[in-house]
Amino acid sequence: MLDLVTQPAAWISLATLSALEIVLGLDNIVFLSILAGRLPKDQQPKARRLGLGFALATRLALLFAITWVMGLTRELFAVVGHGFSGRDLILLGGGLFLIGKATFEIHDKLEVQHVAEAPAPKGGAAFWFVIAQIGLLDVVFSLDSVITAVGMAQHIAIMVVAMVLAVGVMLVFAGPIGEYVERHPTMKMLALSFLILIGVTLVAEGLGKHIEKGYIYFAMAFSLGVELLNVRVRRARNAPVALHHRFESPEAGADARGAPSDPSAAK
Repeated sequence: MLDLVTQPAAWISLATLSALEIVLGLDNIVFLSILAGRLPKDQQPKARRLGLGFALATRLALLFAITWVMGLTRELFAVVGHGFSGRDLILLGGGLFLIGKATFEIHDKLEVQHVAEAPAPKGGAAFWFVIAQIGLLDVVFSLDSVITAVGMAQHIAIMVVAMVLAVGVMLVFAGPIGEYVERHPTMKMLALSFLILIGVTLVAEGLGKHIEKGYIYFAMAFSLGVELLNVRVRRARNAPVALHHRFESPEAGADARGAPSDPSAAK
């Protein structure tokens, strides 16, 4: 362990893996923000902390059970000549769950609230139901994260530190991101669309069709940039108009006061 501290390659590996883990955690933050937003305001921070805590615990548990994780890539059965592994089934199930959940949320926002504002869920049962959904998707996102870590780093200590750093960053930004999404309905709709996109990607991965994550993240970043511009335009359009007063220099005012009002008086 002490030898790793003095190795530049270990620090480079830690920085690269931490950055990748943070990027992979963006999906988790979006989903966490959507689900926590359905709870009362006073319960949302607790839900975010528990969700991210469970995400870290799941990642570390899978990391220490690394032989089992790698065994999930072995073929279990085949359908029409295509083999399915345990990892494929988890990705398929998680992707379908994301698509269904995001579609239901979009329908709820477009249809239900036009008729009557849906009441916020109350009670401990609703809170723990949301936590259970977060925990379910944490398993899917953690699996992808752990497999990425195993493929990039050789030392388990580097993997553990990178995951702790990534979850720490997610914990800091999950609150502001969630509150911003809740304040802007169009941003929330965009986040739900991201969930559908992520779900489709997981289903494709489960079916053996690899999609480069760079394309997905570029599309998400571009869409987010456009929507941020739209939010800024709407904010400027709704801003109150400020009346400006004419400014005169003191010298000009003194000259005007000293000048005679009657032209004949100047003669």
